[in-house]
Amino acid sequence: MSDLDIQTPTSFDPFADANAENSGAGTKEYVHIRVQQRNGRKSLTTVQGLKKEFSYNKILKDLKKEFCCNGTVVQDPELGQVIQLQGDQRKNVSSFLVQAGIVKKEHIKIHGF
Repeated sequence: MSDLDIQTPTSFDPFADANAENSGAGTKEYVHIRVQQRNGRKSLTTVQGLKKEFSYNKILKDLKKEFCCNGTVVQDPELGQVIQLQGDQRKNVSSFLVQAGIVKKEHIKIHGF
């Protein structure tokens, strides 16, 4: 009886493979489009996760002109540069980014409501 192999439970990290740098899982870079509620019916659309080589100001200029809204580029310490637009522009922004060839449709995540 002393020769039994008893296995003690150890901690298991289910995300260890996804966090590994060389694994293919979890390495996709997504563009997140979110809406935030402001006062009453006012809302704010944020676009985060665009690649660094794109000019955020040029993209913002085209978005503002296309959707007749105002916007700005905000520097966030955690997220980097984020584009903010007035109103709920989630569907418009996602279709614009795909048509302009900036992002593929499968790399866009739309959040909110």
